[in-house]
Amino acid sequence: MAEHKQGTMNIHAQEKTFDGFVSFVTKSVIVILIAVVFLALVGA
Repeated sequence: MAEHKQGTMNIHAQEKTFDGFVSFVTKSVIVILIAVVFLALVGA
């Protein structure tokens, strides 16, 4: 079995995926809040 040394793994792909996920969730929440405010103002 290979030796593992903490802190040596390349996590660039995981960081990029996580950043994309956080960006997607943030944008989704903003769109949902805008939709809720719009529906409240229209009186639906």
